[in-house]
Amino acid sequence: MATDFPERVEVAIIGGGVAGCSVAYHLTKIGITDVALFERRQLTSGTTWHAAGLVTQLRATRRMTELAKYTGELFGELEAETGQATGFKRNGSLRVANTPARYEELARGASMGRNFGLPVEPVTPGEIRERWSPVSTEGIVGGFWFPHDGQVNPADVTQAYARGARMRGARIFENTGVTRIVVENGKAAGVMTDRGLVRANTVVLCSGMWSRDLAAQAGVTIPLHAAEHFYCVTEAIPDLPRNLPVLFLGDEWTYYKEDAGKLLVGFFEPNAKPWGRAGIPEDFAFGTLPEDIDHIAPYLETATRRVPVLERTGIQLFFNGPESFTPDDRYLLGETPEVPGLFCATGFNSIGILSSGGVGKALADWIRDRRPPVELMDVDVRRTQAFQGNRRYLEDRTTETLGALFDMHWPSKQFETARGIRRSPFHDRLAAMGAWMTEAAGWERPGFFGAPGTVAEVTYSYGRPSWFDAVGAECRNTAENVTLFDHSCFIKYLVAGPDACAALNRICANEIDVAPGRVVYTQWLNDEGGIEADVTVTRLSETEFMVVTIAVSQRRDMAWLKRHLPEGARVFVHDITSATPMLALMGPKARDLLGRLSPDDFGNAAFPFGTSREVDLGYARVRASRLTYVGELGWELYMPAEFAAHTFERIVEAGADLGLRMGGFFAINSLRMEKGYRHWGHDIGEEDTPLQAGLGFAVAIDKPGGFIGRDALLRQRNAGPVERRLVQARVDTEGVPPHLHHNEPLLRDGEIVGSVTTGAYGHRIGASLGMGYVTCPGGVSADWLGSGTWEVEIAWKRYPVRLQLGPWHDPAGTRLKG
Repeated sequence: MATDFPERVEVAIIGGGVAGCSVAYHLTKIGITDVALFERRQLTSGTTWHAAGLVTQLRATRRMTELAKYTGELFGELEAETGQATGFKRNGSLRVANTPARYEELARGASMGRNFGLPVEPVTPGEIRERWSPVSTEGIVGGFWFPHDGQVNPADVTQAYARGARMRGARIFENTGVTRIVVENGKAAGVMTDRGLVRANTVVLCSGMWSRDLAAQAGVTIPLHAAEHFYCVTEAIPDLPRNLPVLFLGDEWTYYKEDAGKLLVGFFEPNAKPWGRAGIPEDFAFGTLPEDIDHIAPYLETATRRVPVLERTGIQLFFNGPESFTPDDRYLLGETPEVPGLFCATGFNSIGILSSGGVGKALADWIRDRRPPVELMDVDVRRTQAFQGNRRYLEDRTTETLGALFDMHWPSKQFETARGIRRSPFHDRLAAMGAWMTEAAGWERPGFFGAPGTVAEVTYSYGRPSWFDAVGAECRNTAENVTLFDHSCFIKYLVAGPDACAALNRICANEIDVAPGRVVYTQWLNDEGGIEADVTVTRLSETEFMVVTIAVSQRRDMAWLKRHLPEGARVFVHDITSATPMLALMGPKARDLLGRLSPDDFGNAAFPFGTSREVDLGYARVRASRLTYVGELGWELYMPAEFAAHTFERIVEAGADLGLRMGGFFAINSLRMEKGYRHWGHDIGEEDTPLQAGLGFAVAIDKPGGFIGRDALLRQRNAGPVERRLVQARVDTEGVPPHLHHNEPLLRDGEIVGSVTTGAYGHRIGASLGMGYVTCPGGVSADWLGSGTWEVEIAWKRYPVRLQLGPWHDPAGTRLKG
């Protein structure tokens, strides 16, 4: 144990679990050795010590899978490097399906894994029995075999990280509690420990269940909550094979691991038990929680039928220990939006061991470079919302998130707990009109509309869900008549001040020094040219602008904007989202409808595309911006909140005989897919440049003063044709086509050259569509896309697909400008 207690370090890490020790290890590995780790008790106390130690690689998304894949590879080398045993065993894993739907889910995940060389193969029930002899295959449809998965001893691997960090100069202080994160001048400046103040340029919060409350003292939201997690360990089982793979049965909420001649059986039950709502006890370390056999009995009973040897084997240990879960079942990583210099790696939702290596490596690079090394938006802490620090919300959501790990991961699957938090002024009216609400960043927003006065019963599917026909009707109505969408969840910032134009123009890639009343579509780029935000900027006056972005980016984009304003600039930024609801009126009859409500001229000459102005509408005064995200003629209508109900009522009244109907976000996704409109976080992100994304038209490369990321774009442009490019995909099959969702491999002449980013069924053109990136060393061109044999792999099967650069619907844009 280190005894030279420091006054100042480069990096201070709070927490000596597997995450904190991995961060320390990886920091020292890249040359940042002035690192001090503070653990309130002993290394691994809290959660790490009682983890099951599963080392699997396939996760829900590509980046999470890649981080887990790196962890598995590192575990194969860590013991040799450090001399500390890890207990790592690459015995593989089996993921097993009891239903065709679960099998399709597994098959889609397996296909995703092919994008980056993850070894995986399908197995029949008989082959499952060959690899896992104690199992009963009754009712099993099939599964998938992952030969590079395995298991590890969590305490030992944590000690290996710690030893590796110490070998390169890091200092680790056990029995040293951090009582406060020190913030000075708005930035992290160190930690206050029970042994005194330690100043640091960077503070890393890896304190697991304690992270929420410790961060809250510094004004930082870290939304996580502990839940009871159960597993049992049997007595020794004679002749139990020691090389059994890890076995997952999501349909039965259980997993199985061989453990020194015994079986560990763990559960991720659908109705979990939150723990520690009032805070985690200060003296809790290697503690356990009370047994609750009644709670877990139904799943244990199912396990005895699945593995009959359990019926005649005693249970040596019935374990209940706490683990922390986040509201969306993804961990929290990166620099916090509230406090620069304060990073976190916490809230691991029972996958901390298998994620630890990738997390440590990514965060170490992030700390060094002050930017993510790769696109990590799935787990980026900036995706969270301030309200999610609410303890009751976290407690209620945690009853669902533990079980959600093993539940079916349907496309568009909605959480059912802790709902109804953020509602637009139109919410009750939309609900009465038959809206089935989905959730985004806590906002309740219509997914689709069923019969008025009813609540739709939904059935999820990887193909055509129960709302397929309703969404199709909304899409066709948008193309033929006029549809009203509630866009109140879109985030609006007012950027004002004498220096607002110059400062914002430096952040935006497009030219926003335009005449008042113009709307500019633009991106905010990082120094590498990657897209940090995808926004519209409306110039309201010489010194005022309105920036509009997506709901999930509310805290992220505000933090980016504020941190990139020049020091001393006379600029004021206000979030006006709550005060400014917004409706989108879309379709060829939108102009006629507005003409019934307003004396203003909405014709092409008087109100061209990209124009924004205040207009009379009924008795209200609203801002109308001629824009579209669905590829049809339309206006976005912004209004003060107190005029929202009146505006909505007048539009509904005036549109009755024009075929006006309500539309939801499922229809928006279909419509924007046909038009090729990108969605930030899926089709474009931190690693995608506007040139790769086909958004060069939104870049003013030669504007005076330049912009952040310009040099990187110039280098890319001057290097020749873009070798990686976003394309539009259309599945070419007879009959009902399979649906694209995300991460399906795209193959040319049998070789994987890209993958799908998002997908939807296009109801206006009647085809299964998607977007995705493909790579060609000589540059992606229309000729290259038009040649060769193209296929897409969906759930382990291949289908013919057509690719092109432009949209499938109205490529000339005549409808939206008509």
